[in-house]
Amino acid sequence: MKWLAFLGTGLIGLTGFALQILSPWAAAEGSTSIRLPLVATLAVTIAVYFLAVRLTLRRILPAQAIWIVLAVAIAIRLPVLFTPPILSSDVYRYIWDGRVQAAAINPYLFVPADSALAALRDDAIYPHINRANYAPTIYPPSAQIAFAAMARISQTVIGEKLFMLVFEALAMFCAWRMLALATLPPERLLIYAWNPLTIWSFACDGHVDAVSIALLAGALLLRCRVRDGLAGAVLGAAILVKFLPAVVGPALWRRGGGWRLAGGTIISIVALYGCYAGAGWKVFGFLPGYQTEEGLGNGSGIWLLAGLKHLTPLPASVVAVYGVVALVVVVALGLWILSRRRPAVGTPADVVMVCGDVALLAACVTVSVSPHYPWYFVWLALPSVIRPYRAVLWLSAAPVVLYVNPLDDAFLWPSLVYAPAALLAFADFHRGWSPILAAPSLKGIS
Repeated sequence: MKWLAFLGTGLIGLTGFALQILSPWAAAEGSTSIRLPLVATLAVTIAVYFLAVRLTLRRILPAQAIWIVLAVAIAIRLPVLFTPPILSSDVYRYIWDGRVQAAAINPYLFVPADSALAALRDDAIYPHINRANYAPTIYPPSAQIAFAAMARISQTVIGEKLFMLVFEALAMFCAWRMLALATLPPERLLIYAWNPLTIWSFACDGHVDAVSIALLAGALLLRCRVRDGLAGAVLGAAILVKFLPAVVGPALWRRGGGWRLAGGTIISIVALYGCYAGAGWKVFGFLPGYQTEEGLGNGSGIWLLAGLKHLTPLPASVVAVYGVVALVVVVALGLWILSRRRPAVGTPADVVMVCGDVALLAACVTVSVSPHYPWYFVWLALPSVIRPYRAVLWLSAAPVVLYVNPLDDAFLWPSLVYAPAALLAFADFHRGWSPILAAPSLKGIS
């Protein structure tokens, strides 16, 4: 256990050093000048984190180890909480959307710079909103409800980040309960709690993905407790924070309760969109514009296509072909998951299999989209707590390097994330996708 404490202390020290790099934030806010040394420090932090994960998975630790895990998780987050959100300005849009709703205005109707919202502007939040003069909000109804709730408590950056940490705590509680259901050691919560990407995404930048992860964790726990209808409703809410969790539906499906799951999901989505129906088609916000802006429409922002463009000119149709192939791969994986024989519902083996299937589906769709932003990968850490795969663990943490792109290229620098992930996925496939487990009773699950 002393090695666990040593590695935890190392993570705390590296986080403190990273904060020292960020110390001139008052002058550098919004600048990329500090990001290279910060990312270099975070890369070392990731290496220490992986050593801690390996220790936790390979050794049976004393029961007291969970207290070290929790103490380090808190110690890392608290100082980062008081750092300005220098790596992303999204939190200011969250506060703004909540403020708009507190004024009884539908957030999908106006861009922040619209004169109809002039009375809501201030010097603390409004000047930092990204895309303020042309982009309506992109965030779906569940996220908007979270913003509206927070606006009635606090409209400050610290308040918003604390709100996200509450959801993180909820996610970790659900993961802890699933570990108990799976008869796995509780200290494996470290896989999420010590992940540096979770710390900088939520304690530093306050990203709304924390809400989605908490709701997904709740849906997983409810499914493992055979509460299919309620699990579906919570999954629907998770989908309407960030759309990506929609892909994990096949992992939660089970014979005898699958239709209740699907029904709960559909009812939840319809009801949540109904809350903002007054905006009509504007309820989808900036989503189409975002796809264009991030290069998803023409393929320039997709890692694999960007790499192929280095070799040969690509026809315009290649994006559609890529989309069809990616969809076929995800659907095929989902069908394979649905067709497999499952253990008895609610048993430890069932819990492990469900979380493993979520990890595979989540990683598959995330890689196919190949986001430019690190926080889009954070949700992969959640199912990895229960069933860790090498490739998925890598993808859940290594994208800290995407906080910079010194080569200004959508393929070369992101290859630091995707190329090792591909090699690790091959290794996982070669060993039959068997999980890395510390509990001997669960070895052999596939």
